[in-house]
Amino acid sequence: MTGSARTAAGSNWRDYGEVDLPAPLRAALAAFVEHGYHGTSVREIASRAGLSVPGLYHHYPSKQSLLQGLLERTMTDLLRRSEEAIDEAGADPLTQFDAVVESLLRFHMYRREQAFVGSTEIRSLDADYRETYIGHRDRQQKMVDRVVLAGVGGGVFSTIDPKGAARAVASLCVGVSTWYRADGELGPDELIVRNLEYARSVVGYVPD
Repeated sequence: MTGSARTAAGSNWRDYGEVDLPAPLRAALAAFVEHGYHGTSVREIASRAGLSVPGLYHHYPSKQSLLQGLLERTMTDLLRRSEEAIDEAGADPLTQFDAVVESLLRFHMYRREQAFVGSTEIRSLDADYRETYIGHRDRQQKMVDRVVLAGVGGGVFSTIDPKGAARAVASLCVGVSTWYRADGELGPDELIVRNLEYARSVVGYVPD
């Protein structure tokens, strides 16, 4: 689907409302953030969701399936927003770069808890799904790689290590989920402006 078609359908990668998760996943997210995956029991998740343990198992047969279901929704949302941001930006590498960085920053601010669980609990995933999850992360990283490589090829960015710079930019954005607070000194838009400056410096952008 093209960027214009997505917009026509009412989708906007900058729009964030309340997290839309089924009660079991919402309960699992809160418990994983508070106690970690291994420190959380199925009984606690069921209680937070207002379900019995058998009732929870009717929807999700294991604690692992809850973690996988949560991370799959997280990555689907992240990838969709990144793709829409790049599509909307058009062909200019700098505009694409700014868009994908802004998208990553906004996601890791507004979906901070989901992003935090995704970063910290990859070690808790079963081997089969871990490969799927790593594939999602690789797909996201390759989006940033392509934009940076295009910028270098077009003479917009001067970094001598495009892929290394792209990884550093992605890490900068992901790291926001570990420290961002909605009641912090700076609001989201101000933080995006500052972090875009940092990201541009990493790839060697110098304004004319």
